[in-house]
Amino acid sequence: MTILSQKQETEIKLFGKWSFKGIEIKDLGLSRYVSLKPVAVPHSMGRHEHKRFRKANVNIVERLLNNLMRPGKNAGKKTKALNIMKQTFEIIHLRTGRNPIEVLAEAVENSAPCEDTTRLSYGGIVYHLSVDISPQRRVDLALRLLSDAVRESSMHNPRPVAECMAEELILAANHDTKSHAISKRHERERIAKASR
Repeated sequence: MTILSQKQETEIKLFGKWSFKGIEIKDLGLSRYVSLKPVAVPHSMGRHEHKRFRKANVNIVERLLNNLMRPGKNAGKKTKALNIMKQTFEIIHLRTGRNPIEVLAEAVENSAPCEDTTRLSYGGIVYHLSVDISPQRRVDLALRLLSDAVRESSMHNPRPVAECMAEELILAANHDTKSHAISKRHERERIAKASR
């Protein structure tokens, strides 16, 4: 009986440190598409790849890692991205005293744009029309904006990537306009509002 009770009590923590318990997404539209399923190491080896909408089940930390591995210096280097993420989470915890997974979830929630524009053409004339964005695309755009911000701020900068990423996530979680992702979100929504 004691072995069974010990197995039930063990909790899966990210990198053996950070708990997924008690973290909630406040935006009801995004809650289904931001997966906070407990994992020890965010590496699913691409099992979600061949089925539609399966990426919604991939942990949000791994999705950000995958976005960090865009073409450039870090293309396809998952271990390097994992080490950057570990250091980032340590920095976030030292600076804020909060659970870094919660900070990441808030940053994704705050930097996800609600409106965008699409191009319509009638007889050679192009119009821009404001449209609502689906929740899955909102999460995808938020992750892309965050990873682009990290890549841009760490380029030609002596500061380590982990430090730049920690700062960007903290600013985005606090809904600060100094964050590149938040400012890009507001810019997209302002353009969409103008083309209603």
